[in-house]
Amino acid sequence: MKILVPVKRVIDYNVKVRVKADGSGVDLANVKMSMNPFDEIAVEEAIRLKEKGAASEVIAVSIGVKQAQETLRTALAMGADRAILVIAAEDAATDIEPLAVAKILKGVAEAEGAGLVLAGKQAIDNDMNATGQMLAALLGWPQATFASKVEIGDGKAEVTREVDGGLQTIAVNLPAVVTVDLRLNEPRYASLPNIMKAKKKPLEEKTPADYGVDVSPRLKVVKVAEPGSRKAGVKVGSVDELVAKLKTEAGVI
Repeated sequence: MKILVPVKRVIDYNVKVRVKADGSGVDLANVKMSMNPFDEIAVEEAIRLKEKGAASEVIAVSIGVKQAQETLRTALAMGADRAILVIAAEDAATDIEPLAVAKILKGVAEAEGAGLVLAGKQAIDNDMNATGQMLAALLGWPQATFASKVEIGDGKAEVTREVDGGLQTIAVNLPAVVTVDLRLNEPRYASLPNIMKAKKKPLEEKTPADYGVDVSPRLKVVKVAEPGSRKAGVKVGSVDELVAKLKTEAGVI
């Protein structure tokens, strides 16, 4: 079974994001970029499944700018077998919408004969949490989202999901789409020998046209603004004063 793992190049989670002065978007000048953390967890899980003998090949795929080669090389250094880069944007400021990403991934999954798609539940830049679900719908495959545990066997995937009420365990027939949550695993660090080996692993470049997909945007960003600053907390002298402030100032009761 081949496992397809989509990975996205995003602003590193340790970087404080800055908004452009004109409010047209996020400032990406001289900003460190890295693999989306949820996608890194998906890569790790795919590699572990291969190590257990549940998969024959792990294919990492990224859709975006040419610089996403670095992100794919990271996945290859972790243990992915090969990579596919679909160059769909000329600059990092262009974010490909989830539906277009899902359509491209559908083409990749069908062309590669993937038996499982393991993806991060969302990207930390736009937080849309939509690509995995859209991909499952386009492929007509079952889906399991927010996975904190994945077990493969007998043509099925048993997935423990994190839901509001706790944990839910479901079984889906393969092929399937599974999106992963934070507590699924701890991604490994790529060793120096594996980083060197990754440079020799195959990385194929494609375009959206190769899969018959139009990535023209359907959404328009009107304005980007930083969240408002929070007011400092205050101490109250009594329960009555607390209740009064909750009523008159906070408006929560």
